[in-house]
Amino acid sequence: MVKLASARESRTYGPRLSRSRAECVNAGLYLFATVVLICGFAAEFSWEPRSGLVLMLIALALIIFVNLHDLLAHLAGIDYRFPLMGFDTQLALVEFAVPVVQVLGSLLFFVGILFFFIQAEKGYGYFKLEKHALGLLIAGPVFWVLGSIHNSCQIYERADGHVQILQQSVLIPFLIGSVLLMVGSILNSHEQAGISHHGLELLGRTWVRLGICGSLMFFIGGLTNVVKVFKMQQINGLRLEKLRGGAQDRLIQGRERHVPLIIEEPRRKMLVEEVNATAAASTPYKDVLLGR
Repeated sequence: MVKLASARESRTYGPRLSRSRAECVNAGLYLFATVVLICGFAAEFSWEPRSGLVLMLIALALIIFVNLHDLLAHLAGIDYRFPLMGFDTQLALVEFAVPVVQVLGSLLFFVGILFFFIQAEKGYGYFKLEKHALGLLIAGPVFWVLGSIHNSCQIYERADGHVQILQQSVLIPFLIGSVLLMVGSILNSHEQAGISHHGLELLGRTWVRLGICGSLMFFIGGLTNVVKVFKMQQINGLRLEKLRGGAQDRLIQGRERHVPLIIEEPRRKMLVEEVNATAAASTPYKDVLLGR
């Protein structure tokens, strides 16, 4: 249940005027989803554990949306030029692979929780779903661990040192939280193997406790990610990672080659107006009066 944490210049979270706002909303939405997830696991200890399942489903849906937004933002940053991934391996293994793997893991976990919710609502006539649900609760965190490992495989050549420290502060909690949820699901599956439980009784206390701990790690990583996003946007002159292996040059050349002529004419007029304004500002007031 992690999200992509990247320090690339090539990311486009929305139109130019609202790009920073959209990126902040993305980070804040993930942080909110982790809070909802913590509440969902904690609600499993209440008298109405089905409410906890509903909160988990809401949190998972939000996280799926955030990861899809991350994927589209980085693909839009390279103008959807997939051949550039052949020049920059990190672009394929991190910016593209991490959101895809995290979406798959979140979908599997979502379906597993949904199976338990259906069985709790419809009664004990859906025993066949139990085995599949326990397997999905293991498969989802396995994908999250894989995505967390991919997320940690980022190489920094020119990124600012403070951003790199914040980056590691995001990646490490994500990895720990994914491992805790995977271990909790595996232990829960072994505990329920020799017991004839059904429905929500299959979600043991070990799974819930490790789920709360893992969700807290996701919250810490999400909070650090919010700080990192604000730092990248507010500090002027902050160096971020560019595409490597010649991919950045090819991207710039491709953009210059596909600039429409109808866009060049307004730009030319704007440049002329800026030059005239600069010249007028540098002309003394006396000369302006004499000119009149």
